[in-house]
Amino acid sequence: METRRIKGTKDILPEETEIFLAAEKELRETMSKYGYREIRTPVFEYTELFIKGTGETTDIVNKEMYTFEDRGGRSISLRPEGTPSVIRAYLENNLYKKRNFQKLFYYGRMFRYEKPQAGRFREFRQFGIESVGSSSPQVDVETIILGLEVLSNIGLKRVELQLNSVGCENCRPSYKESLRNFLEPKLNNLCDDCRRRFETNILRILDCKKTNCRKVLKNAPTYIQYLCNECKNHFSEVQYLLQKTNVNFTLNPYLVRGLDYYTKTVYEFISQVLGAQDAVGGGGRYDKMVELFGGPQIPAIGFACGMDRILLAIEKEGEIKIIEKKLDCYIVTMDEETDEEGFLLLNKLRKKGISTEKDFLNRSIKAQMKDADRLGAKCSIIIGTEELSRNEVTLRRMSDGSQKRIRLSVDEIIKELNNNIKQ
Repeated sequence: METRRIKGTKDILPEETEIFLAAEKELRETMSKYGYREIRTPVFEYTELFIKGTGETTDIVNKEMYTFEDRGGRSISLRPEGTPSVIRAYLENNLYKKRNFQKLFYYGRMFRYEKPQAGRFREFRQFGIESVGSSSPQVDVETIILGLEVLSNIGLKRVELQLNSVGCENCRPSYKESLRNFLEPKLNNLCDDCRRRFETNILRILDCKKTNCRKVLKNAPTYIQYLCNECKNHFSEVQYLLQKTNVNFTLNPYLVRGLDYYTKTVYEFISQVLGAQDAVGGGGRYDKMVELFGGPQIPAIGFACGMDRILLAIEKEGEIKIIEKKLDCYIVTMDEETDEEGFLLLNKLRKKGISTEKDFLNRSIKAQMKDADRLGAKCSIIIGTEELSRNEVTLRRMSDGSQKRIRLSVDEIIKELNNNIKQ
C-alpha cells in the first residue's frame, strides 16, 4: 500500500493554509472592487471541451491532461485551466441573455501532468478572470490593471508586464507564411517538439523555452509587422491607455502564450525573482471562443494566475509573512473536577466569540502553560481547587505574567479578557 503523496502534489499544512487564506481574502476583495463576481465550475468536464477550447495542438491537451473514461464510456478530463469551463457555463446558463456584459472570476484547483518544479505542481491553485461581452481596448487595459493590482495586494511587488498582439484570423495567415519561410531552412536546429509544431501549429514554436530554439527565433518576423489595420489600431489604443494610466510595460514581439484561442492583445505578468520559469500569470483576448462553443459572436478577454507560484515569488522577495492567529484565552485546570468546569467554561466563552482552548491530555500545569505560550494565548484562565471552591478563577496576562482573581462569571471574565486583549 502506497502511503506517500503523489508526485507533483503538495500537502498544505496549517501554517501555510493561513497564508493561502490571507491571499484569497485579498483576491476576493480586489475582484469585488472591480465588479467581478465569482463563478465555480466542476473540477472535471468532457474532454472535448478542452480539445475544442484550449486547442488540439497545445501541449496542455497533447501531453498534460489527466484524462480517463468514466463508467458510462465517456472521455472525462480534470480541468487543466479555467477559461473553457467558464465559457461553457456562460453559454449553458444563458448568462449573455441576463446581461450582455459579464465580469466573472474563479479560484480553484487545476491539474496538469507536467514536470514538477519550484512553484509548479501537477495539482495547483489558479485564479483568473473572464470579461465577456466587450471588444473595447479599455477592457483589455482594465484586466491588466486588475491583474497587477491583485498581485500587488496579495504581496507580489516586483512584477513586469510584457505585452504583444497576436492579430486575428485576417492577418494571421500572412504572418504564419512568413514565419514558415523563415524557419524552414533552420528546422534541424529546432528541438523535436518544435519540428512537430512546424507541421501542426507553427505559432507554438514561438512559445518554446529551449535555448537553441530561442536562438533560432532571434531574428524571426514578428506579429506586429503583419497586423491588419483593425488589430493595429486596437493594439495602439491599448498601449496608449496603459501609458495614460501610468502602467509600465515591455513589448515582447514573440509573446504568444501557450493557448490556441488568443486573438489581438496578449500579456504576461513576470516575476523578477523566479529565474527561468518567471511567469506568474497572463492572459489575453479570445474573441472567437464563445462562437466556437456554439454561441453568438461575443468577444472576451481574461487572465489566469497560479497562486502557488505567486506565493513562492513573494517568499523569494522576502516579503511573505506567516499571519499567526492569536488565541484570546487558554483555560488551565488541575484535576478532574476543575477540568470539567474548564470544559463548560470553554464552550461558553466560544459561544460569546472568544477564541479559547484548553488541555485535553491531562498534562501538568507547567505543560499547560507552555502550550498556552506556544499557541500565542493572550491570557490564561486558571481554575484551581481553591478558586473553584470560592467560585473564582485566576486570570493571567501572558505578556507580563500579571494576574488577578475574578468571579467565575462568563460576563465578568469576558469583560476582563477584553480589557487585557486591548492592552
